[in-house]
Amino acid sequence: MRIKKDDTVIVLTGKDKGVTGKVLKAMPKEGRVIVEGVNVQTKHQKQTQKEAAEIKHQEGPIDVSNVMYYDTKAKQPSRIGYKVENGKKVRVAKKTGAVID
Repeated sequence: MRIKKDDTVIVLTGKDKGVTGKVLKAMPKEGRVIVEGVNVQTKHQKQTQKEAAEIKHQEGPIDVSNVMYYDTKAKQPSRIGYKVENGKKVRVAKKTGAVID
């Protein structure tokens, strides 16, 4: 999986198509990511002795194939490739050739 935590991605399909957001959590074994502000779900929290009942809104996971890395400098989505620089494997944006990390 080429998408990692704290990457900025754009959603390609689904009800949130076109939305950009930061990856909050990456789950490579499941092939899913949680993106900030995407696939927001409503959870009803029961009342306890310490806390009042409330309705929480939290992001749900979406498939990694439905998102694409978004290059904030070039302001456009790009595929990710790998390159070896100084003996280290680094991620590279294919469209601009910029090193991501």
